[in-house]
Amino acid sequence: MDGVLYDSMPNHEHSWIAAFEAHGIRFAPEDAYMNEGRTGRATIIETIKKTYNRQATEQEIEDIYAKKTQSIKECPEPPIMEGMPELVKQLRDRGIQTFVVTGSKQASLMAKLHSDYGFEREHIICGADVQKGKPDPEPYLIAWQRSGCAKDECAVVENAPLGIRAAKAAGIYTIAVNTGKLSDDVLWAEGCDILFSSTRNIEIPVG
Repeated sequence: MDGVLYDSMPNHEHSWIAAFEAHGIRFAPEDAYMNEGRTGRATIIETIKKTYNRQATEQEIEDIYAKKTQSIKECPEPPIMEGMPELVKQLRDRGIQTFVVTGSKQASLMAKLHSDYGFEREHIICGADVQKGKPDPEPYLIAWQRSGCAKDECAVVENAPLGIRAAKAAGIYTIAVNTGKLSDDVLWAEGCDILFSSTRNIEIPVG
């Protein structure tokens, strides 16, 4: 969803930097993209461990995530990624099922996916549906199972390293689109099968 359906990663970058900065922790802009796909809790735990070489306390997790939530609410509404509504419609017109895999649990985002893209709840795998988030393959395995398709009939579109890793671990053909601040090499290193430079020129192999 973030960075594929909506140009929302600049908001996440800003809010994560602000949340960690309020607690005296440096969080580089690129870190937002490297951690994209993790749950908020996992991102905080990983960053505290990287910064201080220790486990985060529950109070730290609660406080930092509360600041992040507050900050992102103050960000502007993220625009829809160029070309994506048309691509989703083209796929559906050809009888191809479409699913969203996101770590978010917010009901407002589920409603937005429905109003902007026409996604029904059963075609959204969100943070509330999984025990393990990306980079674990579980979210994509759930989408695959719900589809009723063979794996070689499926494809994932991802912009994040951890998402690519999750999709490849699930055994699904993975299309990367680089809409962030990371180099193409970072996405290739996670094993994507093909890479596009923007959402305007994505091609889904159908046959």
